[in-house]
Amino acid sequence: MLFAVTCLDKPDSGHIRQENRPAHLEFAKAAGDKLKMGGPLLSDDGATMIGSMLVVEAADRAELGAWLEQDPYAKAGLFESVTVRPFKWLLPQAVG
Repeated sequence: MLFAVTCLDKPDSGHIRQENRPAHLEFAKAAGDKLKMGGPLLSDDGATMIGSMLVVEAADRAELGAWLEQDPYAKAGLFESVTVRPFKWLLPQAVG
């Protein structure tokens, strides 16, 4: 099952994001095909990172939750909120 995950950073936490970014990117790369897409959410200036958006494949929410807890950003307490929703990939044509 696919899940869309939206994470919003705590206010004034840009330093936490920057300090943990290399470890977060390694964590994401290690997910392999499980991570379908992801990247930072940006403020209206189009440059300042204010959160993360991911589409992740997992058997269920419990598996997804266990994986998300291992994210260096989550471990560092970066996120003010995390929203998880089941996701159906339609456009463009889904892979697989």
